[in-house]
Amino acid sequence: QVQLVESGGGLVQPGGSLRLSCAASGRIFSPHTMGWYRQAPGKQRELVATITSAGSTNYADSVKGRFTISRDNAKNTVALQMNSLKPEDTAVYYCYADRTVWPKYNYWGQGTQVTVSS
Repeated sequence: QVQLVESGGGLVQPGGSLRLSCAASGRIFSPHTMGWYRQAPGKQRELVATITSAGSTNYADSVKGRFTISRDNAKNTVALQMNSLKPEDTAVYYCYADRTVWPKYNYWGQGTQVTVSS
């Protein structure tokens, strides 16, 4: 079992910044991908950014150039630095950890609310 705990959400004005963090604990195996998804009211959950154990990253087009994902493999943490935030970034952000080889797993955090509003 892997537990993921997010922190760092909140209310920010348009153009502002927030940093989300996620700490993983439990039966963690390397390599595994970590990342962030988000879900806005009335919309499907969508990919925001992912990062592999080797540091390869992938971003949704809507956040490229504004968000940066990073991880610390030694501490089993992943972070999402969000700059130039827009009202359309408002959503619940979920951290996840995914491993596609044995032992396979896919775990999600409880989510943290990000609200971008003036």
